[in-house]
Amino acid sequence: MFNFFFLSISAAQIGPPGLELQSTDGIVKVKVSPPEANQRKKMWINDLNFKYNLVFWENSSHAQLRNKNIFPVDTIDDLAPNSTYCFKVQANLPMEGKQGWFSPISCVKTTQKVEDLVCATNLSVLALNMNFHLLWDNQEQQDVTYNVQYLLGYLKKLNDDYSDKWLGVPSCENITDTGCNFSSIITTTAFYYLRVQARQGHNKSCLSREVKVDPLKTNGIGPPGVRLDLSDTLLHILISPPGGAEDEVMRDNYDLSYRILYWKNSSDKEEEVQQKEVKQTIATVSDVSPSSLYCVKVQAFSKPYNKSSAYSQQQCIHTPAGTPLPLFIFGIFMGALLVVLLVAASLVFVFYQAYNKIKYVFFPSCQPPLNIEGFGAQLFSSPYLAAAEEPVESCCVIDSMVTEEGNQTDFTDYKHSKQSSRDSGNYSNDDNTAGSKGSKEALEKEMV
Repeated sequence: MFNFFFLSISAAQIGPPGLELQSTDGIVKVKVSPPEANQRKKMWINDLNFKYNLVFWENSSHAQLRNKNIFPVDTIDDLAPNSTYCFKVQANLPMEGKQGWFSPISCVKTTQKVEDLVCATNLSVLALNMNFHLLWDNQEQQDVTYNVQYLLGYLKKLNDDYSDKWLGVPSCENITDTGCNFSSIITTTAFYYLRVQARQGHNKSCLSREVKVDPLKTNGIGPPGVRLDLSDTLLHILISPPGGAEDEVMRDNYDLSYRILYWKNSSDKEEEVQQKEVKQTIATVSDVSPSSLYCVKVQAFSKPYNKSSAYSQQQCIHTPAGTPLPLFIFGIFMGALLVVLLVAASLVFVFYQAYNKIKYVFFPSCQPPLNIEGFGAQLFSSPYLAAAEEPVESCCVIDSMVTEEGNQTDFTDYKHSKQSSRDSGNYSNDDNTAGSKGSKEALEKEMV
């Protein structure tokens, strides 16, 4: 069933649409009805997918065919007055590559256009950086007021009459100027038609011709802003997008790129202009010469829309006098070497101090003096410890007295005398001991 339906669609042909003509005030109004408009069962479900190709020519011996893609309800102007024109229309489906049959030929005679001096003429749109202005001429009439009206473009794609769908632009009603800013109604997701209604007094009114506005196509790109900066041997180019850095519509919808022209502005010789293209708003030019004047100008462009801006105003900057390169490199080398030496010296000093502290705590270097190294049996006395009490010798001296009467010998005991010496090891009591022994022997001989 599905295959049969698919084959039916692919083999089906688009029938001729309906065509209605109306001639008024030098123009011809055209109304097209889609194929199968009066049929209950339809092969083509969505009539809005049709695109209509109108072919018309003047009914004369030197006829020349003219083609125009039109909406279901449209107008044809630029026709010679009081002349007969013939029309036929074709419905197509471009997405499917199908072309329909032409409608039967219909002819109509144009009328003489009434020149109304009240009407606004020569409508034009001036748009730059998403600021839209509508301008027109007033044919030098006095006491004329104007109302600018707009129509959402998609309404013309419908098969219905849109004559009552026109709306007034809020800031452009009952004005006497021949221009107004209609940016307040603009979005980037729609397209519009504008016209001007002129009034003189209470009864006389005239509608101008329509002008189409497709915002992203109609809008022009203004020149970007440029600022220059220097660092060492680099020239920095700082770019502000058209409309300012806060203008997101320009930045987000146009996918902007920037064409940069820069050159060395020298009076003695003409320098070649250099060019570079960037996507970012910051660009860098390297190896600029010292004590030189460099000039820059920038252009913004959009490849998807094939649009470009005018170049920005020329900006120039003077580079400072530079240091000779070898001396500059030598200075950098010496500075780096000095830093390395200072860091190395600091590390050595820190490690040396840490080594001394560790050695002092865990491996003390205190040794006994050389003059007491032989006395291994004696304990080394620290000067910070209390000295032990040295032994004290008791000595006794006996004096003898011999009397004649009884050969009696009296021994007189003397008090014990205590001597103590705290010399450093040079004290000796050998002599005193020998003396005591000799005194005792002499005393025994006398007693005998």
